[in-house]
Amino acid sequence: MRKLAVFASGSGSNFEAIVKACKKKLINGEVVFVLYDRKNAFVSERAKRLGIKSIYLNPNDFSSKDAYEDEIIYHLTINKIELVCLAGYMRIISMKLILAYLDRIINIHPSLLPAFKGKDAIADAYNYPVKITGVSVHHVVLEVDGGKIIAQKALIIKKDESLESLTKRIHRIEHQLYPLAINKILEEI
Repeated sequence: MRKLAVFASGSGSNFEAIVKACKKKLINGEVVFVLYDRKNAFVSERAKRLGIKSIYLNPNDFSSKDAYEDEIIYHLTINKIELVCLAGYMRIISMKLILAYLDRIINIHPSLLPAFKGKDAIADAYNYPVKITGVSVHHVVLEVDGGKIIAQKALIIKKDESLESLTKRIHRIEHQLYPLAINKILEEI
């Protein structure tokens, strides 16, 4: 069984989808822990309910980003983590962590990359407006949302669709696509 860590900053719906996919054997692995960086992130409640260890690390409690990421690397190392899955983790990862887990950190992004990089991708696509958007899973590199794409799925924006409706449909695709992409990567590493 391959060992995964999930990093999150918010509600953790992708984290939960990954845990459930592991339990259903759709992913040949197990989530060992979720690491989160915002004290009141709902992902900690999901972790408790799902019986998954959670680790809260406040970046402001460290003297530098290097010190913060040293602590992350420590937890990854002692837990023998093979793949890190970012799932709504709203921090930029430095070269230190990227090199420590080269080609073993992946991210899910709510657009068809390279379009609409960054934190407001769903709203950016909705307001542009484009007719097609989607979801991408990619390797993490220094350039935000710039790594090699692992998987993508397109979605047609419905005429007169609300941003809320589009967001819900994007999340449903994320919950299906991310486990498939994770399993694909685990077969390759």
